[in-house]
Amino acid sequence: MANPFFKNSILSAFLVSCIVMLPCLGSAETLNSTGEQEISTVHSEIEELTGYLVEAARNNDELYSAFYEWKAALQREASVSSLPDPRFSFAWFIQPVETRTGPQEFKYGLSQTLPWFGKLGLKGEQALREADIRKARFDNLKLKIFTEVKKTYYDYAYLAQAIRITAENIELMKYLESVARSRYSTGAGTYDGVIKTQVELGKLEERLRSLEERKGPTVARLLAAMNIADTQTLPLPKAIPMMKIEMTPDELKDEFKAGNPRLKELAHTVDREKLSVELAHKDYYPDFSFGVEYIQTGQARTPNVTNADKDPIITAMSVNLPIWYDKQEAQVNEAENRVKSASRKRAGLERNLTAELDLEIYRYEDAIRKVSLYRDSLTPKAEQSLGVSIEAFQSGTASSSDLIDAERTLIEFQLAYFQALAEQAKRVATIEYLVGREIPCSIHGQTLPESKKLIPAN
Repeated sequence: MANPFFKNSILSAFLVSCIVMLPCLGSAETLNSTGEQEISTVHSEIEELTGYLVEAARNNDELYSAFYEWKAALQREASVSSLPDPRFSFAWFIQPVETRTGPQEFKYGLSQTLPWFGKLGLKGEQALREADIRKARFDNLKLKIFTEVKKTYYDYAYLAQAIRITAENIELMKYLESVARSRYSTGAGTYDGVIKTQVELGKLEERLRSLEERKGPTVARLLAAMNIADTQTLPLPKAIPMMKIEMTPDELKDEFKAGNPRLKELAHTVDREKLSVELAHKDYYPDFSFGVEYIQTGQARTPNVTNADKDPIITAMSVNLPIWYDKQEAQVNEAENRVKSASRKRAGLERNLTAELDLEIYRYEDAIRKVSLYRDSLTPKAEQSLGVSIEAFQSGTASSSDLIDAERTLIEFQLAYFQALAEQAKRVATIEYLVGREIPCSIHGQTLPESKKLIPAN
């Protein structure tokens, strides 16, 4: 059976707009000869993330609730901006009133109240601002859900890379342990070297077990973010995209001030309260009611009476008298204070979110710097150092301690590289949440040489 979430065309359109809020689906740039394959892998992972976002939107009851609250608020404008219902009245004279034209028996009346000029329009505008507030809350919740899914997904992607890197280093350490045993058996090395490589191998195997056990809680977090029961398994992501934001910090701040849903909500609140001030001023003026009455009169008792057998028709007008000025003044003061409160609240939130955006931009730029540092400088040098240490260990000019130190340095640099890569992707997701929309970016494929390549083919 089709999910009811997609039965409503409006909600379906919003779901589509939600899903395109993906992490920087901009132009792809290759960095090396294998760039095309890397970009293909990255886009495959983005498609996988897209599916997770679809599930998150499809399954979240809170998002449904926010959507229908907004939809309900849209309907309110038509009701509050319409005239009050006309009133029909009927009266029956228990004791008929005798007149010269006959006894008055029944009375029918129809009246319509007309509020003071502009009141209905202001009430309609207020309802529309309330709908805008509900829409901003819906957008904020949507972005919040998507950001949580993205950040958890990138944590999972880092875990996948950490498992791969650790497994590769275990293979490398197994090879080094076999070299140490071989040297010891020939008398070229000491038993201490064998023990040290075995201890390091045990540490790596323990780290791998810990990482493998961490998959369960991480998958559970990702499923929880998608509001799915914790009974499924998810494949390990194969890559983490590196995303270069193609906007300056100043441009991001301008976009943030105009697009952040929480700021929009308070801006609409300010507008709504300003309309309340205008509406409160309108209460100084009266509302009018116009009506018509018909009195049914019986047969005249006296013959040849003028207007006999003619039922009287009465037109009437009434007006309320807003003479209690203290009440009106209190209403105006209340509305003005609500405007000040909402304005102050928005200003404070803007300052806090601006500071948060500055921090996220710094964290993003810092992560990008670390990605470049580990990819282009530290990791290649650590691999070169390990290669030299392996050759020196095989020739007997280096100790096992030197070899293990070089291997530890390499794996830490590799893990730090993927940690920084995941961090920059998470920062982009957070910046998109603050800005309130997709950020134009370029996607780069990323690779690191595998440690096992350092193992001689023979």
